[in-house]
Amino acid sequence: MANPKKAQQNTILDIAEALKLSPATISRALSGHPHVKEKTKNDVLKMAAQLGYRRNNMASGLRSNKTHTIGLIVPRISMFFHAEVITTIQNGLHKYGYNLIICQSNDSLEMEKELAEILLSSRVDALIAACTLHTIDFSHFDKLLQNGTPVVFYDRVPLHDQNAAIIKGDDFRGGYIATTHLIETGCKRIAHISGPLSSNLYQDRSSGFQQAMEQHKLSIYKNWIFHQELTHTNAREAMRKMFEGDIIPDGVFTDNDTSAIAALEFAREKGINVPGDLKIIGYSNDPRTSIITPSITTIEQFPDEVGKKIVETLMNLLKTGGNNVDERTSPIIIPVQLIRRMTT
Repeated sequence: MANPKKAQQNTILDIAEALKLSPATISRALSGHPHVKEKTKNDVLKMAAQLGYRRNNMASGLRSNKTHTIGLIVPRISMFFHAEVITTIQNGLHKYGYNLIICQSNDSLEMEKELAEILLSSRVDALIAACTLHTIDFSHFDKLLQNGTPVVFYDRVPLHDQNAAIIKGDDFRGGYIATTHLIETGCKRIAHISGPLSSNLYQDRSSGFQQAMEQHKLSIYKNWIFHQELTHTNAREAMRKMFEGDIIPDGVFTDNDTSAIAALEFAREKGINVPGDLKIIGYSNDPRTSIITPSITTIEQFPDEVGKKIVETLMNLLKTGGNNVDERTSPIIIPVQLIRRMTT
């Protein structure tokens, strides 16, 4: 039986002795150096496997000051938009030889602060973050920036300059085209279920809603405007409040698809015809919106494009040592698109 202790102690020197190559060549081959022949790389990898050699990435990182690891903080991995963005980021980074550490803040500001500190201590080469709904002070990311660690914010981003790269959807336009679509399909009394105004997403979508209503000279019913956590339960409660008076909405714009689904369920239960008496539009193009009956009109955010742009921006920052001023100061805006379905 092989001695497990011996297997753990095998080093580059053991591989070099077995293959009659220099330790420097072995090190370059294990690092995928372009000047090492493919046959030599394959021989080295094969011998490393036979000897049970395991590369010590932490030690290599300490020597090179690079860990080839990127940190990612997201509110909730279960959210469709973020799940799609994460998949694209991970696939993209893998092609460049980077690993991804995925952390979930659960929309807790305290957890987000703790995770930023942990990832800094883990010596990540860069950080990607979509912040909580309640993040107003972004100073807990300053230590990374001061350390020279590039930071890329996406989706939920700082409202003011953080000397970091920012990538976000065109949420103002999303709110504007969603509301305009309801108006163009005949709606006169439109309700809006939005998120907390502490977040850039809902500030921008609400501004788009308001501009469309004002442009078409339609009244905004303040008791039909909701700024709340966008859960299924909260959306149903908002719908109940809207429909308890004599004047009721003929259109509802919700700032996520979970709320749109809840609005549709409420309408069904109350015998409200959709889209005849009530039109509904959501936001994000969650796959559920296309399979529910009737299928729900929504706004496509193109999470795959967001993920690709994050990887592209990050690689540029890492290449320039995180000092590319244009990448840091000019927000990158990803276009959105109306997806019309049966609820409008």
